[in-house]
This record gives sequence, C-alpha cells and structure tokens, in this order.
Amino acid sequence: SELIRGFLLSGMPCPSSCPPGLLALMAPGLALMATFSLSSQAGDRRALPVEKLPGVKGRTLILLDVNTKSPVRIISENFLSLQLDPSIIHDGWLDFLSSRSGASCRAEPAPGPARRGAGCRPGLQSSPDSSPGAGRGCLAISLFSFPFAVDIVRSDIALDKQKGCKIAQHPDIMLELQREKAAQMHLVLLKEQFSNTYSNLTLTARSLDKLYNFADCSGLHLIFALNALRRNPNNSWNSSNALSLLKYSASKKYNISWELGNEPNNYRTLIGRSVNGSQLGKDYMQLRSLLQLIRTYSRANLYGPNIGRPRKNVIALLEGFMKVAGSVVDAVTWQHYYIDGRVAKVTDFLKTRLLDTLSDQIRKIQKVVNTYTPGKKIWLEGVGATSAGGMNNLSDSYAAGFLWLNTLGLLASQGIDVVVRHSFLDHGHNHLVDQNFNPLPDYWLSLLYKRLIGPKVLAIHVAGLQRKPRPGRVIRDKLRIYAHCTSYHNHNYVRGSITLYIINLHRSRKKIKLAGTLRDKIVHQYLLQPYGKDGLHSKSVQLNGQPLAMVDDGTLPELKPRPLRAGRTLVIPPLTMSFYVVKNVNALACRYR
Repeated sequence: SELIRGFLLSGMPCPSSCPPGLLALMAPGLALMATFSLSSQAGDRRALPVEKLPGVKGRTLILLDVNTKSPVRIISENFLSLQLDPSIIHDGWLDFLSSRSGASCRAEPAPGPARRGAGCRPGLQSSPDSSPGAGRGCLAISLFSFPFAVDIVRSDIALDKQKGCKIAQHPDIMLELQREKAAQMHLVLLKEQFSNTYSNLTLTARSLDKLYNFADCSGLHLIFALNALRRNPNNSWNSSNALSLLKYSASKKYNISWELGNEPNNYRTLIGRSVNGSQLGKDYMQLRSLLQLIRTYSRANLYGPNIGRPRKNVIALLEGFMKVAGSVVDAVTWQHYYIDGRVAKVTDFLKTRLLDTLSDQIRKIQKVVNTYTPGKKIWLEGVGATSAGGMNNLSDSYAAGFLWLNTLGLLASQGIDVVVRHSFLDHGHNHLVDQNFNPLPDYWLSLLYKRLIGPKVLAIHVAGLQRKPRPGRVIRDKLRIYAHCTSYHNHNYVRGSITLYIINLHRSRKKIKLAGTLRDKIVHQYLLQPYGKDGLHSKSVQLNGQPLAMVDDGTLPELKPRPLRAGRTLVIPPLTMSFYVVKNVNALACRYR
C-alpha cells in the first residue's frame, strides 16, 4: 500500500537483500543498525533525563536546552515496526493485501503516482522525501498464531514467487463484499474472545505464499510465530507441524525469522494446561535445533517468549525461560496494552498515571534480562492503546495518539531496541488504517516520527516545567518532551539538526523558549491536531492547520512544515502532539552515524 511505502521510503536505504531479523517500519537495513547493545537501566517515571537550570523561577515560560555532545541512548534504525493480525487469513483481507503489494518493492528514482486497484488507498510508491536511488525498504510483519492453532497444509495450487510483483485489479463490488465478510468475521472473533473458545485456523501453503509474496514484494521482512499449543502427553512441544512448515518454507527459499507461540502465560486458558518457564525454554531450544538442521534457517533469527504484562507469575515464567534459553533468542520480547478496550473512556488517554505504567514494565523486564543475559536486546513486540481488540472511536482516534507517541518516547529513552505496533490492519480498532485503507491518526503520527526522528536519543535540560509539589502529593508531567538527532535519511535537513517531539496534556497552551545551543535557530513546526467536530474522538487529523488525507488512491500528501523565525517562542496548544526540527544546530552527537 501507499501507506507502507510512505513508511518504508522516508529517504532510508536498505540492503538489496534483507537479512533475517530485520524488523522496521519505514526503516533502513540491518547493516545500518547499531552493532552494540546498550546496557539496560531501570525505568524512570519521568519522560526523559531532566536537569533543572538554576536560577529560573518562572512558571509560565519553559526554558529548554538539549545536550548535543553525546547521545544517552542509541536505538535500532529499525525501531518502529508493525504487526499483522492472523485474522487477515481468517477474514479474507490477505487476498487484498497481497494484490496491493505494489508495482515494485524497490524505491524508484523519483516520486510519482502508482496505479492501484479500486478502493486501494495505501500504495508502495516513493514518498516525496525519498532519496534518488534509495534501496529496498524493510519492514517486519509479525503474524502470531495465538489464539489460533495454525496448521500448514500443502495445496495443489501453491503460488510460485511472483515475477515483477504485479498488482491485481479489484472492482469496487469485491471490496464491498470483503468488508461485509470481514464485519461478520469480526463478530465471530469477538464471540470467541469473550468465551475463550477458539476455532482452529488452517494455514494453507497458498496462504503462506500469499503472505510471503506480500511481504517480499513490499520490501518487508516476515517474522512468523509458530504454533506452540500442540503439546505432547509430557507437556513438551509437539514440533511435527512446525517442521512441515519449516521444510515447505525452506523449499521455497523464504527468508523468514521465527518465534514460538504468543503469551505463554495464557496457555492454561486455551488448552487446559500451563507451560512453565523451564519447559518453554526447552521448547525454544528444540526449535533452535530444528532451525539448525535446515540449511536455509541455520542462521535465522529467533525471538521470544513474547510474554504478557509482567505480573508476578509472568515474571517467574520469564525467569525460568531465561535460565534455560536466554542465550538462544536474539531478542527478548513482551507485550503491553494500556487499558481494557471494553471499558475505556476518552479521558483515560489523558491520564499521566496511565502513561507511566509502561516505565514500570520496562524496569521489571530489564531487571530479569540483565540478571541472566546482560546486554541482550529487548523488544516490545505487541503494543496498543487498548486490549480486547480496541474500541471504536477511542483506540483508533486522535486521543489514542497521546499513548502511542509517549510509548515511542519512553521506549527509546530507556533503551528498548524495537517496538512492534499492533496492528497495521486487523479486525479490531487498534490498527493504523481502516478497512477503506484510509490512514488513521496513529498512522500520520508514525509517519512523521519515522521521517523526522533518528536513532540517537538526547538528554533535555528544562526549567519551569512544574510547580513545586504540595507536601505528600506527586505531580506527574503533563508536558512530555523528548529529543533525538534528526533522521539522517531526511534530506530536507542537514546533519547536526535536532528534532523535539512534545505531548501537551494540559488544557491550556504552554510556551517554550529554546535556550543554550538551540537559541536563535530556525525551527520547523509539525503540529498535529484533531480535524472536524469530533475533537479528541476524531479519526482525522490536521497538520499545521491543513487536513491530512490521501491525494488519490496512490499518493500520500506532502507533509509541509511551518517555518518559525529564529528565536521565536514555541507555543504548544492544549491537548496536542507536535514535532519541532531545530535546524543547523551542528550538534556534535548528530554529525555522524
């Protein structure tokens, strides 16, 4: 889709062949990833490392400076990534995704419209910010088997790898029929979810071919979670079904990375028996042995265990897993959903206490990982505003963006290497595009993030941010400020520029005066606000006062900044999210990769 292309081709090159484990939404290749892992540190409730400037007592004007000498973190170039829900196989959307994979998975020398099928909004055309001759973009799609038992069944009409990745044309009536089918399946899936009884999902070879072709032709790297619910009488993993899938994928030379299951802490609910951490570790050891027996996957990346929220019993499971298999996985993964989508309200998205819950989880995960495998990379692989599929007009609204942007800032500042957003397209309401393939607010937020934000995280120095706390009362930040080096791949800005991104949860505007190294620099503003009468419930956004929408079925709009004169005070409107590129700072930390 044009949406995926917009993410992939934000001026970021990738190797011509994406190696296993390459996971990035709109990101460059693994060759550009940081080759060292930062030691993880305990989570901090505050948004960023903050130092107060002495001698400033003003409450209304905020003075802001950034440490430009060295970064406090360096995250993966592939930081922001995506999931696809397995429901796309169940409800038929896979056919439409695979038919819309684009005319070419490589970047084109110059931007231009791409011919698309009827109703297909997201395309794979180069974005206006793409550099000439940019290489293949890379994006991971994580397809989880939970809660389905995924089988691989050979098909007499399995697809060969397409030559040229041609786009199939679908008339409008087919898309309408698909929406009706998906709506019916959505009700079935909700019923299964609330009753905790799930039907099996059979993955045919044809479906796997379509899924891989979509990923490959889109310039994406596929991560596939094998079914871990098949158990032997002694509760060990029954790998016979997985071996069939591995052999088939190897026969097609599919470049895939692997996982095993999803949320193992919930297996008792699904199959009537639990799996402890030690057994889960043995299962992963078994999978690693299988991969090593198959030449195509002998060096494939393996991720896991993808646990749920790290409560006491889940932490115990993770500890048992790390003792046995911590050295086997290439990154340790877990999931986080902020609130129950069945009971969420729009005001929930404005609660700073809710935003801070992620810091506690990061601290708990890092403590366990560093105990057993110091320096091991950690991924948040599965994150959304709400669980239970989300809630219409909430988890797909402008208000949910506060949680999403703060998630990105917290994870980057605390050294989490990759975050995988649930989901690009699925049956719920946590997705980035709707079933008309129109971008939702979090899509535009993610697009701006990837175009403007580089992997180097910078410390901020701020004064005047908070009033003095009352005795016995904790005052949490309603103004969240993060700073990074501007993306090297955005050729609108020279190296050494800095990008700030700011969340204002106050119901009043805030004024920020740039100080120190940022003083008297020209600033480009990218201010996102809800568009239309629905306010925070809106599914549309405006950038600097101009509504954002696809130009046509194959073209993203130009994301134009608003230039601010040098030395001007930044005025942050209430309940908004914004990015500010401070040009020509010549920051030492940002001059080189």
